[in-house]
Amino acid sequence: MIERIVAVVRELPPESTQQAVGYPSLFLLVALGALVPVVPTGAIVSSAAVVAFHQSAPLSLLFVFLVAALAAFLGDLALYWLGQRGVRSRNGSRWLAALRGRVTADRLAHAQDRLEPHQVPVLVLSRLVPAGRIPVMLACLLSDMPLRRFARGDLPACLAWAATYQLIGILGGSLFPEPWQGVVAAVALTVLISAVPALWRRLRGPRRETR
Repeated sequence: MIERIVAVVRELPPESTQQAVGYPSLFLLVALGALVPVVPTGAIVSSAAVVAFHQSAPLSLLFVFLVAALAAFLGDLALYWLGQRGVRSRNGSRWLAALRGRVTADRLAHAQDRLEPHQVPVLVLSRLVPAGRIPVMLACLLSDMPLRRFARGDLPACLAWAATYQLIGILGGSLFPEPWQGVVAAVALTVLISAVPALWRRLRGPRRETR
């Protein structure tokens, strides 16, 4: 049985092998990144889009978009559900404590103020802005937002997020003839984008102190 599977894999063309391994890997990495915010999911999606751009299969980019959006959505729902258990429990939970540990008091207050009048737009924007997802999710948890309502707002947010980082990958793939060159460019761009908010907060910190 094992020999037959190995023989079939060897007979597959390179693109088929890449897709068979790439899509499940993309799903697992993005879902893991939604649960553990340290994983750079934006760079993963952009890199997958670069590889798909250079493939001959016409639906490769569509599959990357759907897999990335679905994985992000399910990962967000799982993290929100775990956070809800911590909110409802008297002793809290390590997931809720981890979310609180990643958010400062002023960022949480800012997210809560924005969440009141515009829930869905804030959820979409929080997915697009680097390091903006966790403060808004924590604000939703502390406001006792039901999981279904969070899911309705998070679905368009994940779709917009997947489309944005896929466009970054397509741009990198179109600028360079070799896939690895496009991957390097896409990863560098996503890292640069993710560093902008932290740099902006550091620049604003001294200004607030002087005031």
